[in-house]
Amino acid sequence: MSSVSSLAYVHPEAKLGDNVVVEPFAYIDGNTEIGEGTRIMTHATVLSGARIGKDCTIFPHATVAGIPQDLKFRGEDTEAIIGNNTIIRECATVNRGTASKGFTKVGSDCLIMAYSHVAHDCLLSDHVILGNSTQLAGEVEIEDYAIVSGGVLVHQFSRIGAHVMIQGGSKIPKDIPPYVMVGREPIVFVGLNVVGLRRRGFTSERINSIQEIYRYLYQSGFNVTQATERIEKELPETDDRNHILDFIRSSSRGIVRGNMEG
Repeated sequence: MSSVSSLAYVHPEAKLGDNVVVEPFAYIDGNTEIGEGTRIMTHATVLSGARIGKDCTIFPHATVAGIPQDLKFRGEDTEAIIGNNTIIRECATVNRGTASKGFTKVGSDCLIMAYSHVAHDCLLSDHVILGNSTQLAGEVEIEDYAIVSGGVLVHQFSRIGAHVMIQGGSKIPKDIPPYVMVGREPIVFVGLNVVGLRRRGFTSERINSIQEIYRYLYQSGFNVTQATERIEKELPETDDRNHILDFIRSSSRGIVRGNMEG
């Protein structure tokens, strides 16, 4: 049975699962769904189109499913989807989608820290962390286990690969391929995210294999097209190799450049 404060507003058409907690002064609009075990804290706002999974926590003054900050938006019926076990901290915002995709999605087991913004039609996979005050423009895509540190600005349509670590305060104008660390100003590739990969159970052999791929990309003197062709011809086929190549070849914005200082 859910626990809803008499000082909260819950629209009669809102759908609440079992054991949902709604604290005083929270606001839950119609056309919303909140999964079992989720906690909506005081002064949190859940607007029309929100689809929140199980065992989530929405902290004070966070807003889920605000209308897009996009002048092309014409009031279409869209959603903001939040996976299970995701935490949205104070004053963070997740806008719903536009006609482009129809939804914004944050996966399961994510942490969206305070004052972060997830704009319309963004797609975040599972286990993603956004640091405090990080701002995602529209239609950004982030793969599993990526960590975007605090105060990062991500340009619209950019993509961030799996297991990436981004330095705080960075500006992201290009795609960031999987498994790497990026930082400095302007943003550059600074190495493999070795610590993160080890924490995720990657073996030394697997890490070395990925490292060799990025030597071709960033230390061989080849351009990206030449490097990807040589990687495909000269390095053994693995899931990681294929993932990196597919990511790069599908990039419309191009990938982050290498560190020219070596």
